[in-house]
Amino acid sequence: MSLSSRATLVVLCCLFMLIPSFTTAATEQGLHARSRCESYSFNNGKSFRSCTDLLVLNSYLHFNYAQETGVLEIAYRHSNLESSSWISWAINPTSKGMVGAQALVAYRNSASGVMRAYTSSIDSYSPMLQESPLSFRVTQVSAEYSNGEMMIFATLVLPPNTTVVNHLWQDGPLKEGDRLGMHAVSGDNLKSMASLDLLSGQVTTTKSVNGNMLLVKQIHAIVNALSWGILMPIGVMAARYMKNYEVLDPTWFYIHVVCQTTGYFAGLIGGLGTAIYMARHTGMRTTLHTVIGLLLFALGFLQILSLKARPNKDHKYRKYWNWYHHTMGYIVIVLSIYNIYKGLSILQPGSVWKIAYTTIICCIAAFAVVMEILQFKKRWARLFFKKTKDADQPTVSVDVV
Repeated sequence: MSLSSRATLVVLCCLFMLIPSFTTAATEQGLHARSRCESYSFNNGKSFRSCTDLLVLNSYLHFNYAQETGVLEIAYRHSNLESSSWISWAINPTSKGMVGAQALVAYRNSASGVMRAYTSSIDSYSPMLQESPLSFRVTQVSAEYSNGEMMIFATLVLPPNTTVVNHLWQDGPLKEGDRLGMHAVSGDNLKSMASLDLLSGQVTTTKSVNGNMLLVKQIHAIVNALSWGILMPIGVMAARYMKNYEVLDPTWFYIHVVCQTTGYFAGLIGGLGTAIYMARHTGMRTTLHTVIGLLLFALGFLQILSLKARPNKDHKYRKYWNWYHHTMGYIVIVLSIYNIYKGLSILQPGSVWKIAYTTIICCIAAFAVVMEILQFKKRWARLFFKKTKDADQPTVSVDVV
């Protein structure tokens, strides 16, 4: 037998020896996959005709559905989960995102260990997941927790002949006092949504509306923080402190105009533009953050219009115009900074964002304090000196004969 024939024979023997191993591994993997969903047995004796392994977050959905009546019986399972967590499964009958979702929520009471399950209608991107009725009827809501797996059971009554639904699932931490903490805003937590065919059980990946929306919200936050929260305060300081130095006149005016104009139009294009995009895709919601944002754009526009009505320096009404212009400017700055922090609390991007912005604002404020001290005599002392001078004026008495 030649050397090549012997080598071929050795290779074939090795393959025959390895085939059973591959077959066993494939069989075990298949059985493992089946055990995750199809072969799972519920301890309460419930059984479901359909099931699907959801895409992320170690989650599975079992269900029975009657198309004629719209009755959907579900069991949502979330494995590899700590007991100090909450879970949620929802159907969104109006869109593919979070807003509008009709959710089932469950968590384990930290004191008693008893599971609590309830319904919650989500109407914003920062929901508190408080108990509230859904847009459709729900009965037999319950939950279980065992061996690191949390489950929600419920019967939903959807409109008859519904065939495809947009569904979402989520998890998050349970904080002190059994408060539901914010879920993660990255990774698999932004991919936990899909379209579910109730007849075939097929799951179709939904484009991550939440992921795109998160990017839009981050752009919205950055643009507004830079324009309203940094450029405009710098523009105000330029007008307040630089004009007291003759050598900087009229440089301070141009810096003031450039900062304020750039800040306003950057906020208009980037800030208001992203806000309109979010409103079109998630619905307009009247919140304090929204109201203040619209008010700021209105006040900023009035400031621009007021430049057309600015009297000359020696005009008798110039001081009233100055009072109006300065007062409105300071109101805009205060509201802008407050609204940026309000937006960060809604976005919850992480402490780094808030620390970075707070550091910048503190630096601006510290510079303003230093300038107020340096210019105190020129700006404020004359008021006190004038009063003192008036008080020190000798009283002249005239004797009338």
